[in-house]
Amino acid sequence: MTGPAAPQAFDAAAYRRALGGFATGVCVVTAHTDEGPYGITVNSFTSVSLNPPLILWCLDRASWRHDAFASADRFAVHMLPVEDREMSDRFAWGVCRLSSDEFDSSSREPPRLKNALTRLDCLARDRIVMGDHLTIVGEVQAFETRPGDALTYYRGRYGAATEPNS
Repeated sequence: MTGPAAPQAFDAAAYRRALGGFATGVCVVTAHTDEGPYGITVNSFTSVSLNPPLILWCLDRASWRHDAFASADRFAVHMLPVEDREMSDRFAWGVCRLSSDEFDSSSREPPRLKNALTRLDCLARDRIVMGDHLTIVGEVQAFETRPGDALTYYRGRYGAATEPNS
C-alpha cells in the first residue's frame, strides 16, 4: 500500500508568469516621504467600493521602498498614458525620487504627476499584511481624469488600451 504522493514544490516563477496572463493598467503611486517625494510603479490596483470611494494597491514587503510608502498617510494613484512607458520603468526599477519639474503639490496633498490620465488623491484608510505584500486601502478624497490611450502590461510587455470613440 502506498501513501499519498508527496506534494510538488510550488513553482513561484511559473506562478508569476501565469499571473502575467492578466492584462493590467499601469499606475504610479506617489507620496511625500521622509526622503522626499517618491513614486513606485504598481499594477496591483483595484477599485474596492463606490460608497465610500475606496481603492487598494499592494506593496512588496521586501521592497526597499516599503517603509516609505507603508507609513504614508496620503498618496496619489496615477493611471499612466501610453507615452509614459519610460516613467513606468523608472519607478519600477530605477530612481524613485521625483524631481520638482515632474509633479505639482501643495504641502498637504500628495505629489501629483503632470501627465496622468487619471489621478486619485487618497487618504490611507487601512494596511493589511497578506503573505509577502502589504495591501494598502485608500479612501479617495479627490480625482481628475482626461482622455487618452492608457499604458497596459501583459505577459511582461507593455501595450496600449485605446480611448473608445465617443
